[in-house]
Amino acid sequence: MRLSLFFAFLFISFTSLFSQTDQEKVEATVSKSAIEGHIYFLADDLLKGRETGTAENKIAASYLANTLRSYGVQPISKTGSFIQEVPLQKTSPPNKFLLKIDGNEYKKKVVLEASKMKYSGNAVYLGYGMEADYKGKDVTEKMIIVKAGSDKARDARAAFGLRETKMELAKNAGALGIIEFIDAEDNIWGFIEHNFMSDRLELASSTKENKKAKDFVYLWLQDKGLSFVSGISDKKSATVTVDISDKTTENITSQNVVGMIEGTDATLKNEFIIYSAHYDHVGIGTPDENGDTIYNGARDNAVGTTTVLSMAANLAKYPTKRSALFILFTGEEKGLLGSEYYVNNPLLPLDKMVYCFNSDNAGYNDTSLATIIGLNRTTAAENIKKAATAFGLKATDDPAPEQGLFDRSDNVHFAAKGIPAPTFSLGFTAFNGTVTEYYHRPGDEANTLDYNYLLKFFQSYVLAGRLIANDPVTPFWTGGDSYEAAGKKLYNR
Repeated sequence: MRLSLFFAFLFISFTSLFSQTDQEKVEATVSKSAIEGHIYFLADDLLKGRETGTAENKIAASYLANTLRSYGVQPISKTGSFIQEVPLQKTSPPNKFLLKIDGNEYKKKVVLEASKMKYSGNAVYLGYGMEADYKGKDVTEKMIIVKAGSDKARDARAAFGLRETKMELAKNAGALGIIEFIDAEDNIWGFIEHNFMSDRLELASSTKENKKAKDFVYLWLQDKGLSFVSGISDKKSATVTVDISDKTTENITSQNVVGMIEGTDATLKNEFIIYSAHYDHVGIGTPDENGDTIYNGARDNAVGTTTVLSMAANLAKYPTKRSALFILFTGEEKGLLGSEYYVNNPLLPLDKMVYCFNSDNAGYNDTSLATIIGLNRTTAAENIKKAATAFGLKATDDPAPEQGLFDRSDNVHFAAKGIPAPTFSLGFTAFNGTVTEYYHRPGDEANTLDYNYLLKFFQSYVLAGRLIANDPVTPFWTGGDSYEAAGKKLYNR
């Protein structure tokens, strides 16, 4: 009799376990305390902003790998490790950088392109430095002075996007370099200064020095309202002195963190859903009004990293029909380097990866939303919307397409290979104001987040992942998407 009761109890327990809904399984593993624990650690001052290539970034990688291990996530069998080494080349900015214009030293300046140069002579003003501006002008062996951007777009992002075009035009015309004046407020300039006057990283395999290339410099100068360059434009030229020392390079290594959980379905387990986020941030930089120099990156991207950890904790306990691959990237802030390296050196075949559910963030201004960049670009949109609704949120697509956000996170490298890859982000209705208030700023700290909102946000991500991974229909790009052709090629559709 006792034995019968024991087996009956076991049967009821197992029946209860397996009859849990996906939503109940999410609620059983995603907790506010676990969320806080991960974010507070990753955004702690001790990690000094998790800049790629630093010891603190490596500590973060170790924390993530051991967290996955503690959940029961498995390393990739071919490596036996949670760590994928990413070889990088670090270029340090010149330690000497002097610029004088008409005899006065200019302080608010950064180097976009650096070569050892000592020049004193005439600089020719060329408007925006576009092709038409060179007509009738001789700039051979001279510096040129230009305004940032073009007559259609003058902001920093537009200026950065035109740098390659302007540099090619200047080189073809025989110029020695470009001095470009940019109309930027102090907060934007602080971001520019931090990015361009700190060490720069590239994938080691892609860095090929062109020994025959002629020395060339490209400088950005802050000029609020373009008042300074307006005086030069009236004269059409200026006398400049440029004295820049050479850049230095060294090889370093950073780490992607990778783990997997096998699916439960005999057939669907051969298809993988990737759950990804970058864990690096921008390190230490220009102090804010409080003197804080550590860019903690709670939103960007300790939050995104924690979505992946939340997914891993859930799937380790309740695996889905499809298999799961968890990838936490290094080097996103340095140019999407970790994800670029991974797609070119995958640890599992890319054609087995049927979806990449990325998570990246800047900030939020609407706690009723989860914003998915590329939501309606894949056939999994309804699963994502259903998951958000289950936890009291509304899933919305990109409200700021002009920002090109889909192509600015790690998902784009997977999309380019053909893998459907949206990015799950905190809720925002416009990419400005409170969204950018903390973006790449020292104030992006763990104690400034709304954890009641984050609980619903993480639960929505995990449930969406479960619904996609259990759906009998394999997700794909929606018809007509710009990456659809790449997907058809990858999957032989």
